[in-house]
Amino acid sequence: MLLNARQIADLIPNRYPIAWIDGVTKFTPDESITAVKNITVNEQFMQGRRDITAVPNILIIEMLAQAASILILKSPKFAHKTAYLGGIHSARFVRSLLPGEQVELSIELTKVRENMGVVDCTASVGTEQIASAQLLFVVSPEETASPEKDELVH
Repeated sequence: MLLNARQIADLIPNRYPIAWIDGVTKFTPDESITAVKNITVNEQFMQGRRDITAVPNILIIEMLAQAASILILKSPKFAHKTAYLGGIHSARFVRSLLPGEQVELSIELTKVRENMGVVDCTASVGTEQIASAQLLFVVSPEETASPEKDELVH
């Protein structure tokens, strides 16, 4: 693991119950990132409802967005800033994400202009792609993170 959940919490503001990344397994600055999330029956959205047996699709988008924000914030151009989801294009869901599965989130930075950019995202379980989307992001002009957060374990 290149980054664990604690190190990820140092990079992005999301905290329980909306922290959706358990680890980063691959990272190429300014290009791509691969992160993972382990899905359990103990997830907050599954509590108290027998009819909910899968991860809501909007949470898959949130997982992809959080992984993308790590990639963006670790890019030299956007270091020490905050990234915001600006739009969702071409979202496609092939099948449900279920408890007991580990989802792999693959993000590729495809366009960058000034304080905006585009990432192509896929969510997979094993070799099966279960979702994909193109996300647009906007980066705040103000610096918000500290220089200590620049360290990534190689």
